[in-house]
Amino acid sequence: MSAVVQTALRAEQQGNFEAAAAAWQKVVKAQPANAQAYAHLGLCEARQQHYPEAIAAYRRARQLKPSIPQLNLNLGLALFKSGAFHDSVAPFEAELKATPSDQRVTILLGMAHYGAREYAAAVPYLKAAAERDQKNLSLRLSLAHCYLWTKQFQKVLDVYKEILEIDSNSAEADMIAGEALDEKGDNAGAEAQFRAAEKANPKEPNVHFGLAYLLWTQKRYEEAIPEFYAELANDPNNDQAMLYLGDTYVRSEQYDKAKQMLEQALKYQGKEPLIHLDLGIVYQETGNKDDAVRELKKTIEMEPDFVNAHFRLAKLYQSMGLRDEAKVEFAKASSLNKKADKALYERISAGNARPGEAPAPAPVPAQEQH
Repeated sequence: MSAVVQTALRAEQQGNFEAAAAAWQKVVKAQPANAQAYAHLGLCEARQQHYPEAIAAYRRARQLKPSIPQLNLNLGLALFKSGAFHDSVAPFEAELKATPSDQRVTILLGMAHYGAREYAAAVPYLKAAAERDQKNLSLRLSLAHCYLWTKQFQKVLDVYKEILEIDSNSAEADMIAGEALDEKGDNAGAEAQFRAAEKANPKEPNVHFGLAYLLWTQKRYEEAIPEFYAELANDPNNDQAMLYLGDTYVRSEQYDKAKQMLEQALKYQGKEPLIHLDLGIVYQETGNKDDAVRELKKTIEMEPDFVNAHFRLAKLYQSMGLRDEAKVEFAKASSLNKKADKALYERISAGNARPGEAPAPAPVPAQEQH
C-alpha cells in the first residue's frame, strides 16, 4: 500500500474529507484504473456535499468495477441529494436487487420516484416499506399523497385511517383526506376535514389555504377571505394565498383591495396568467385602460387560449373606439368557445364528461456508506 493511499485512508477515518479527497485525487491520477480509489474519492466528495464531483467519481468506479459493495447505493444517494431524483432510480434498483429486504433502499427508491413526480411508480415501494413499519407516519403520508395524485381516492382514505391510528391529530393527514373527498365531490366531507386540520394544527403549512381554496371553488368568497388572510399570517410570502385572495376580491368587485393584493403577488408569481387577467380586470374597472390592455395582452401571451382574456380585451378595445382590434379579439374568443364546445361534446359522447396532479416533501436523508 502506497504512502499516499495510507494518507488518504487515515484522513478519511479521521473525518478530514477535504484532505482525504485531495489524497485520493493523487491516487487516481497515478492509478487511473483503480476503482476502489474512485469509490473512496466519491465518498469523500459526497461527505463534503460536492455531489457533482461525487457522482463523477462513483460513475467512474462503476465503469471499472461495478461489483464494489454499496457503490450503487452511494451513487444513488449522491444523485438523490443533488435533486436528480429520476437518475437515482436505476442505481437504487440495482442496490435493491442485491439486497431485496433492505428497508432503507426500498424507501429511497420510493422517494426517488416521488421526488421525480412518478407517483404511480413510487406506490409499490412506499406501500411495502409502510407494511414493514406499522408506526411510520411519514411513509404513510407520502403514500397517501401518491394515491391522491394518481386519483386513487378511496385508497387515500384507507391510508388516512391507518394514519389516525398512529397520530389522531395529524393536520397533514386531515388535509390529504379533505383533498380526496373534494375530488370525489363530497364538499361537506372535504370542508369538515380541512376544518379538522385547522383545529389540529392552525400553523400547518397551507392548512388555511386548503380550506380557503375549497370555499373559493364553491364561490363562498366572503368565507374564503379570512382563511386566505390566516394563511398569510402564517406565511406572509405565500404567493398562492395572495393570488387567490386578490382574485376573490376581483370576483367580489372590491377592486382597490384586489389591486393591492395582486400587485403584491406579482412580485412572486409573475408567470401566473391569472394574476395578469385579474390585474387587467382591476385596471379596466378603475379606468386605467392602457394598463388594462397591457395586462390582458400579457395574459394572452402566456396562455393564448384564455377565452375570458380575449373577450375582456375585445370589450376594452371597443370602449376605446378601437373597432378593428376589438373585432379581432371577439373573433378569437368566439373561435375558442366553439373549440371548447366541440371538446365538451366529444367528451360527453365518449362517456367522459369530467376530465381529470405540489412540492414533493423533503427527501428521506441517508448517509453514504463504504
